[in-house]
Amino acid sequence: MAAFAGHLAAPGGTPAQVTPVCCDRAPASIRGVEAPLPPAALPCDRDPVLAILNRAVDEVRRQEAREGAGLKATRYRWRKNPENLPGRQRAALRTVKRLDLQTARASQVQLALRRCWTFASPQGAARSLTRWSCWATHSQLAPLAEAARTLKRHWDGILAFLRSRITNGIVEGLTSKIKTALKRAYGFKTFATYRTIIYLVAGKLELPTRC
Repeated sequence: MAAFAGHLAAPGGTPAQVTPVCCDRAPASIRGVEAPLPPAALPCDRDPVLAILNRAVDEVRRQEAREGAGLKATRYRWRKNPENLPGRQRAALRTVKRLDLQTARASQVQLALRRCWTFASPQGAARSLTRWSCWATHSQLAPLAEAARTLKRHWDGILAFLRSRITNGIVEGLTSKIKTALKRAYGFKTFATYRTIIYLVAGKLELPTRC
């Protein structure tokens, strides 16, 4: 990132022109962006946020499962939207929710967070997110309250994502293509060959159809 900032400044640009920068939430990645690009906003993508909530809901489920609440082998049902479940699993989930379990309450909080990303305007999403944070913090479910406090530490990044909606999904898709090419070839002897294959599979090159 420091080399990129220097390259940007060489023709007369400035790092201040870079406003949002999308990266994972690893501390090393954040430090790598903030040092050479201090004005840049770091959007916090939706998937890492939902992963934090998934872990919190699963912790609530495990605690209740130890008490014999009939929640064994239901871990992945709580991670999906009910609409995406097969018919039999959806019916089973509705039956479990009627038992008024803490896991069902935690799942409602999780689904409410998903709805925050459906707002068309960043202002509406931010207001919904603020209400959600208050609900999760006062839910009397310790894992959810801890998850809400964790998200508070990334509040600026979440709001930045709601404004920009940029994600590193495109980069992850390109990386997946490149890794697949490497596996299919069982490796390359030289980096020059590997680089050529990268251009072929990910560069969207218009190759001639006849010699």
